[in-house]
Amino acid sequence: MQFNEKLSAVEAILFASGEAVDESRISKVVGVDKSIVGGLVKTLNDRYNDCQSAIKIIHIENGYQMCTKQEYSEYIRSAMEYKKQTPLSNAAMEALTVIAYNQPVTKSFVENVRGIDSSSVINSLIDKGLLEEDGRLEVPGRPVAYKTTDVFLRSFGLASLEDLPPLVREDKDSQTSLFDEENDNNAYDE
Repeated sequence: MQFNEKLSAVEAILFASGEAVDESRISKVVGVDKSIVGGLVKTLNDRYNDCQSAIKIIHIENGYQMCTKQEYSEYIRSAMEYKKQTPLSNAAMEALTVIAYNQPVTKSFVENVRGIDSSSVINSLIDKGLLEEDGRLEVPGRPVAYKTTDVFLRSFGLASLEDLPPLVREDKDSQTSLFDEENDNNAYDE
């Protein structure tokens, strides 16, 4: 398979998928080493930029996804007749933050951290595709554990969970990490 044919194959796979495709899957299907896939994607993105395309390929976790550039979102919403998405409530952002930084976690964990029932907030985040079930814990009652999704990563412009900013708490005149070893307080002590 020639170089341009490999580029076209990667482009076709990502276009047809509509969601992130694992790098190792692309590697296997196209017949290239896994280390080459990133270079093929970069070449495609360079081509898209050169011709001022509305398309780009983003890196999510261990894969890639074809999507449109942010500046075209209003056109897409208008064409698809999407209702303007309402921003997440403070409660939803709190629950999402707790889950993103501690996943996988149960509803009761989120409720303990937030100090309030979080069932409807978590269900809303699932409906929006930002959270998903991640199995059941092997403890009495076998509660469901939740984790964030690729939609969460895309929505917040993250390639992976490692890109989450560090958690900080403002204490009068200084900022300290919630997970700082010198900080004896944790999310449950407040």
